[in-house]
Amino acid sequence: MIDIEAEVIHGRKIGRALGFPTANMTLDGYDAVERGVYRSEVTIDGTTYRAMSNVGIRPSVGGKELLLETHVIGFTGDLYGRILRVRLVEKIRDEKRFSSISDLKDQLMRDYNMIRR
Repeated sequence: MIDIEAEVIHGRKIGRALGFPTANMTLDGYDAVERGVYRSEVTIDGTTYRAMSNVGIRPSVGGKELLLETHVIGFTGDLYGRILRVRLVEKIRDEKRFSSISDLKDQLMRDYNMIRR
């Protein structure tokens, strides 16, 4: 398990367009974290939520900067500017480049269903 604590920053809102809005955070000081998709947990205002996190550069959408993106399952609200602690519990797959946005969206749904079980 790896705990990452960082401020939520504005992203390009690609996750939201794909049906999985994310809290985006820079990984300053966490360069050794292995890239990939993780089953994770986030505690917000005393409530712990299951989450799906990606550590990487987002090659399928032209990303270049290393970020942590976390979709907090069951949470609605504004997290911009807040400091979150994301616990990466289990890596479920490596980061990869998909040939289309449709393929990426399909994989995100499979990841989400696996994490929700």
